[in-house]
Amino acid sequence: MNQASSLPRTAALMLLALAAGVGGTLLLRPRPKEHVHQAPAKTMYQCPMHPQIIQDHPGDCPICGMALVAMDGSNASDANGPDGHATVAIDLERQQLIGLTTTAAVEGSVGGEIRTTARIAPDETRIRHMHVKVDGYVEKLFVDFVGMPVAKGQALFTFYSPDFVSAQQEYLLALRTRKALKGGEREGSGQELLDSARRRMALWDVAPGDLDELERTGEVKKSLTLRSPIAGVVTAKTAVEGNRLTPADTPFEITDLGHLWAIADIYEPELPRLKVGMGAALTLEAFPGKTFNGRVAFIDPLVDPKTRTTKARVEIANPGGILKPEMFGEMVIRSQARKGLVVPVDAVLDAGTRKIVFVALGDGRFEPREVRTGSSLGETVEVLSGLKAGENVVNRANFLVDSESRLKAALAHMAPGAGKN
Repeated sequence: MNQASSLPRTAALMLLALAAGVGGTLLLRPRPKEHVHQAPAKTMYQCPMHPQIIQDHPGDCPICGMALVAMDGSNASDANGPDGHATVAIDLERQQLIGLTTTAAVEGSVGGEIRTTARIAPDETRIRHMHVKVDGYVEKLFVDFVGMPVAKGQALFTFYSPDFVSAQQEYLLALRTRKALKGGEREGSGQELLDSARRRMALWDVAPGDLDELERTGEVKKSLTLRSPIAGVVTAKTAVEGNRLTPADTPFEITDLGHLWAIADIYEPELPRLKVGMGAALTLEAFPGKTFNGRVAFIDPLVDPKTRTTKARVEIANPGGILKPEMFGEMVIRSQARKGLVVPVDAVLDAGTRKIVFVALGDGRFEPREVRTGSSLGETVEVLSGLKAGENVVNRANFLVDSESRLKAALAHMAPGAGKN
């Protein structure tokens, strides 16, 4: 084969290789995406006054007759509030209809008072039990019913005891012995014997005046007169004329009601602020307009597992005796006050694990916001986080606002495009 004939063949092979390369390149290049026609999302219509009314065509609300408005899913972002709440819009006319009002969060006094209930109780340190020191019998009662007031040293009853008669005879014998030994070498022994007999009588609660009378007259008395050790009121009595008493019996219980205890229930959150020595004021329905002042004397170290409260003992003077044990009243304990952000108690909704307030944003819009609360003082509560001073919160009709907020949050997720990013 000559050289002239091989040239056309070589050129043809080169053209064939070039065509194959271009074709392979075209095959490896990505194909352009075909345009897929997507049908527009179906528009839903909702009543602005009754968000639960939703339909797939325009019309009027069957409840109030208002024209339905299109739902475009733009409100879905409002459902990102705490605990599934959504920002709601309420026109002025509807706010007036439901009685909605707002108030500003302000800086105020926090923790200056602890308000609770209290029960009047006897002062346990002023209760005395009467006992006899020897066996015997009640001869005559001078105080014969519970509730009777008695003075200190007042005769309660006379008590016959053979041992008491013997003790008086021994005392008189010791007295004569001392006189017989007076001026002799054993005069001191006579005095010791008399002192011993006198001490024995005193231990049996024989009054010094009765001993002086026995020494002056030298006559043995049949019965011993027992007297009240304190001024107070008889709160228990077992003594009856003619019955037998032993040292184990308690014929009388006498309580001094001139000072009383007010037992206040303190809840756990208030315990860190409670201190012994704080002043307290007690008011009772029985005495309107009157305040009984006292101070915290003791704080119980235990918490009642049923009520989750701790008892605080407040000492209160009762000079006129107008306060009675078991009366019930309101107690205000004055603790150290501090500054904090406060809102009305009614403005805070307890949503289980969270506390919610609705903040007025203007133009009839109300935003749900989670807050953390602290101490309460009367009708206000401290807000530790979630609010700023000057922001207005709903303090009336907030339950209605909360219901609509929850409903709107649920409906917003149902709206077309609500789940899209």
